[in-house]
Amino acid sequence: MKTMSLNGQPFEIESVPIGEVAEALRKTRPFAQTDPMLLGFDCVERLSVKAGDVMERPGDPADHYWLVLDGEIHALRPEADGSRTLVGIAHTGDGYAEAAILTGKPRFMFFIEAAKDSLLVRFTAQNFWALMACCPEARKVILADAAQRFQSYQVEQLHREKLVSLGTLAAGLMHELHNPGAAAKRSAALLRENLMRLQELSLRSASKPKTMAQLECMHSLLTHAMGGCHAPALSSVQQSDAEEEMSEWLQSAGVENAFTIGPALVAIGFDQHQLDCAREAFEGGGFSDALNWLEALVSSVSLVCAIEESISRVSDLVMAVKKFAYDDRSAARELDVHDSLQSTLTILGHKLRIKNISVEKCFAASPATIQTKGSALSQVWTNLIDNAVDASPDHGKVEIATWTEPEAEGGEGPGWLAVSVRDFGTGIPPEVLPHIFEAFFTTKPQGHGTGLGLEIVHRIVTQKFAGKIDVDSDATGTRFIVRLPQSAAKA
Repeated sequence: MKTMSLNGQPFEIESVPIGEVAEALRKTRPFAQTDPMLLGFDCVERLSVKAGDVMERPGDPADHYWLVLDGEIHALRPEADGSRTLVGIAHTGDGYAEAAILTGKPRFMFFIEAAKDSLLVRFTAQNFWALMACCPEARKVILADAAQRFQSYQVEQLHREKLVSLGTLAAGLMHELHNPGAAAKRSAALLRENLMRLQELSLRSASKPKTMAQLECMHSLLTHAMGGCHAPALSSVQQSDAEEEMSEWLQSAGVENAFTIGPALVAIGFDQHQLDCAREAFEGGGFSDALNWLEALVSSVSLVCAIEESISRVSDLVMAVKKFAYDDRSAARELDVHDSLQSTLTILGHKLRIKNISVEKCFAASPATIQTKGSALSQVWTNLIDNAVDASPDHGKVEIATWTEPEAEGGEGPGWLAVSVRDFGTGIPPEVLPHIFEAFFTTKPQGHGTGLGLEIVHRIVTQKFAGKIDVDSDATGTRFIVRLPQSAAKA
């Protein structure tokens, strides 16, 4: 018997002949129908541990296959807050750590801890492969265990990542709901003041008789003011010039509050020519009163539009989160990828504004739809855009583009719908790039990343949608390209 140190903790490990533990091995699942005496090696290592002993830690070499002869062993995942979550249990007769050897993973990802006083045997990687080669019945059990472990691991990962994403989006939703809510409240308060001012101006105007020309002019201006919430969009320079020109024109005509009225009239689409009728029909202070009345009316319409837009934004946010949360419950349908991307941008808007990041969209795909049952695609966009925002400097830019590609050269199929998300950060180091789609691999500081996002993205794109994902990265930034099949047969 020899004493060895695992993770700085002493354990008594003894090398024993197969015959000495053959009876105990026959009671384990892999050897239930296999004679241990037929193995191609003579000895195994036997280990005795106490309840609470930690035998392996994340990062330790995963180079042995273990069988629990008696006791209970737990696998615990480390969390960002320092806690540990139970992810697997090996009871008496069970084996574990076969998945690491089968997949070539050189390190443990979990803590391996004894829940009870336990007795185990372990096989070196060389002896494990000899066992797999010479014992078909044991091989079936070990491969079945590995398959079940992989499946449970994938389901748990997907569920965990979705909960993390929903938590992130819920926090963002609170920010997003606060902004339109505050805007609607502010606009309602201003509207109350505006209506009182409008009433005063209306009463003052009503005390003076109106000519037919004045009434026709006011009716024309009223019709224009009530026609819509916004004028055609102008560039910043064009709008500034138009406001300054209108204000100076009003001031030269003796209009009170000219530099307050000018921007409001420009915002609703008025120009000087449309106001000529009022200047001709009203004389002296009558023109000033008419324009102040018109500005009060225009401002009231703008405030009503602002309230309407705020309420619409709240509705859009709720619908965007509903789409994200319930996509996987929907039946087979045609999905608009542009709509899916926009919903994700809406929810992540607060994060973009915190870093003053602009989003440049180039939606060139036509058609932008795919035939799918629509599960978890919002998670793909959320992870990619969220990572792009994290990688971008303050006042940076994120580019999102879509386009279509043919099935293949000369192919007749519907082809692929491609979506790219690009940031202009510092890029991913070449030595890191091959590992970005591995589970629990992250370059973010502890507590700021789960290491699951890109692994989930890769699995959703390649397995759920039969698509492809590529990444290009250099010192100028990183670009992820997702290609989704547009055919129902592939999806």
